[in-house]
Amino acid sequence: MVPLEAALSGAIGARVRISTNPASSTIEGTLFTACPITNLVAINTADGKQTQAGDYHIIPISRIQSFQIVSLAPSSQTAESTSFTDAVPPLHALDTRSLKNREANAVAKIQESEARRGKGVTREAQDLFDAFSRTMPTRWDGASIIVADAVVIAPLYRVDDCRPLVAGDTAALARVRKVLEMERKKIELRNSSATMGSSNAFARSGGASKDTRNSSNPPPTSGPGAAGPRKGG
Repeated sequence: MVPLEAALSGAIGARVRISTNPASSTIEGTLFTACPITNLVAINTADGKQTQAGDYHIIPISRIQSFQIVSLAPSSQTAESTSFTDAVPPLHALDTRSLKNREANAVAKIQESEARRGKGVTREAQDLFDAFSRTMPTRWDGASIIVADAVVIAPLYRVDDCRPLVAGDTAALARVRKVLEMERKKIELRNSSATMGSSNAFARSGGASKDTRNSSNPPPTSGPGAAGPRKGG
């Protein structure tokens, strides 16, 4: 006996009538596909006119109780003369050139992003690199930063760590040093602000804890047995 999955696969393109359970129903239409991976079939219940949009129903193979072939697939869809031009709904040709261009652009962006990321460098070094790259051509040379192919900034990325790639190019050196000094000040300001914010949060947390301890230990009050003020007599 031929397995149901194999029988359905051999009937693709034919008009079939399928009975399902446990919800008993009968569906008739053109068997569009039978997927052995998802164990689903798709049936187009619209009539066979090429101009009419399909009305597809997805059915799990496990729910199929029985099926019968109402009419075979048109001769134009037989194995000997299968053509995508006869597919319903019609299949449009892919613009492979456009797809290849999109792929190349995506790969180029990934490679560019990877090239901009320093390998084995500190967060501060990466921040400096990103700051320079916003206004000047910048690239990595190992752990050193090359700015405009004119000045190299070596670790520890201080003003004194700058040197020109072309001897005597003092203008480029001065410009890069000025930008570097400004960016380092920005980084120091951000770091100090973050440290101050953390300290304030810690102080507020400590004060709240102290207030909680004080409120949980109220001062002793005079009870019924406490000695009151003595009256003269």
